[in-house]
Amino acid sequence: MKIVKYLNKNKIGGIILIVVIIIAFGFGGFGGGFLSNNQNNIAKINKTNITTQDFINYINQSGISQKAIKDNMDNNIIEELLAGLISTTLLDLEIKHFKIMLSEVSLLKKIKLNNNFIDENGVFQRIKYEKFLLENNISALIFEQRLKDRELQKKLFNYVGAGSVSPKFLIDKLFENENKKLEINFFDLENLYKKKEDFKNEDLVNFINQNEDKLMTEYIDFKYSIINPKNLIGINEFNQLFFDKIDEIESNILNGIDFDQITSKFNLNTNTIEDYKYSEKSNTIEKKIYELRNENFNIFENNENFIIYKINNLVKKKPDINNLQTKDEILNQLIQENKFEYNKKLLEKIRDKKIDSNEFSKLGKDQIKFLTLNSVKDNKRFNINSVEMLYSMPINSFALISDENKKVYLAEIKDYKDIPIEKDTDIFKSYIAKENTNNKNTILKSYDIYLNSKYKVDINQIAIDNVKNLFQ
Repeated sequence: MKIVKYLNKNKIGGIILIVVIIIAFGFGGFGGGFLSNNQNNIAKINKTNITTQDFINYINQSGISQKAIKDNMDNNIIEELLAGLISTTLLDLEIKHFKIMLSEVSLLKKIKLNNNFIDENGVFQRIKYEKFLLENNISALIFEQRLKDRELQKKLFNYVGAGSVSPKFLIDKLFENENKKLEINFFDLENLYKKKEDFKNEDLVNFINQNEDKLMTEYIDFKYSIINPKNLIGINEFNQLFFDKIDEIESNILNGIDFDQITSKFNLNTNTIEDYKYSEKSNTIEKKIYELRNENFNIFENNENFIIYKINNLVKKKPDINNLQTKDEILNQLIQENKFEYNKKLLEKIRDKKIDSNEFSKLGKDQIKFLTLNSVKDNKRFNINSVEMLYSMPINSFALISDENKKVYLAEIKDYKDIPIEKDTDIFKSYIAKENTNNKNTILKSYDIYLNSKYKVDINQIAIDNVKNLFQ
């Protein structure tokens, strides 16, 4: 079975290693009672077996609690952990194959130079090291082994990618591509979209009929009372008596006592709202009750008040354009859909090469503007994704782009202007390192492919299921 296929296409070489991400699951493993003897193999890499006990040990060392694994069983956590162990084992095989080593002296030096363990004078402090181990609930033996494994993996990837020095013309090309100036013409599409006044009631009705299921709106009838110390106990003080009475109200709700009985018992004024739909203009209490409408009877905090509410009725209604608020909401949705459809058709015309300079000028008229972008990172006018797309396109091509406010524009690529290369600058030197990294990454991608052909991974699904059963 192919490694990449099993690991959900995650890379196992130097570009993207399988890293098991532990999301605050807490500490502690299975304990000592699980699979104390060596049972079936759970995986095999060529002739190297990974036993079920190896996997259990790996999970124990991961620091993920038994409860966390049980709660995430449906999220394939067992498979993810096994993928991590397979990746680690495979890299260990490569490290042994190339006879890559790390001396104890080198390991000790790495620890003593770690910024977490040195003082302001750059001197290693053992007490800091021991405090770090205690705070992370890890022994020195395990920490040092993990550090050694990471350093060996770095050495492996440095070994594989060694000698990746880029030729001069590639560095020049990268610098020129990212720093050349780009001249464009562009205009805002807003003037080409239909305006509010262009839509008639007939358009709204048709839009509602075509999208009836999506536009159905929930309306509720409800009552609520505002509770504070003044109206509950007669004084403006959040004391124990006040919170005891709040607890009593919560108990009454849980015991099924009616809203009217509770408000009557505690002499609370009631507000009654009928046929209510969400509106930004509503007060915060009514909006909150609408958000909680699936829980029809409860109490919640709102600033310095408590709110008890009861929803008496909930119905779904088709939008009524005779209601000014509803009409405005539907109209705004129709406008957005119209913009989407217009942009979609424009993209199709660009794709089919039906846009040329004459058509561009005809659409933009007197709204066309000229702009020079200074580099592929120049996002002062348009968002960075749009700029990068523009720089990838040839002269005399067209594109839809947007700014940070999500306004959409049609742009025409006019010309590229190369800038002189000053090769003794720090900026240019950074491109040497950047291109060398690109080359190294290309080598490591090839190494990924090589690993997939070199190693065959077999998985024992029965053994995986046995591990899963430990958490059922």
